[in-house]
Amino acid sequence: MQRAIFLDRDGTINHDPGYIKDPSEIIILAGVAEGIKKLKKDFGFKMIVISNQAGVAKGLMTREDVEAVNLRINELLMIEGASIDAFYYCPHHPDIDPPEKSICRKPSPFMIVQAAEDFKIDLSQSYMFGDKSSDIECGINAGLKTVLLISESIEKEISTLHNLGKKPNFTAADFNEACDFVIKDLSGGN
Repeated sequence: MQRAIFLDRDGTINHDPGYIKDPSEIIILAGVAEGIKKLKKDFGFKMIVISNQAGVAKGLMTREDVEAVNLRINELLMIEGASIDAFYYCPHHPDIDPPEKSICRKPSPFMIVQAAEDFKIDLSQSYMFGDKSSDIECGINAGLKTVLLISESIEKEISTLHNLGKKPNFTAADFNEACDFVIKDLSGGN
């Protein structure tokens, strides 16, 4: 069985100015390419993006825009010797779409379960990195260890999780610290 790092996209891999539809706006965050490269090469993790892209349902972008942005993210990562193995995204929003369509939206584990089936992933040996409470909830709902990346809204995200009676396995200052947590955890260091 394969293990994986499931990654939120905007705010985790790349700068998040809100509803990105132009690939030229993509800025990969510091440490992301190096961290992905190390976890893939040295530890054999698949890298899989799990992303809510409600801008599609809201008419702010198209699926083609989302896919073009995903392609650009991978192009930029490949320049640094890193890459994402697969991108899964939910283009739906419960305020716009019926519940049966919105089932893929985080915090539902739907996309993680689909990826696990597609790649034969052992979820008990896998992790979720994200900057929002919905990322952590999604990971917990799928049985993953979770890492919350500190963002501008960290207090709100922690408060939301606290109110739900949930917490991440680790809170990281940045992507490098998230990767260090995984490496220590693999060696039984936590």
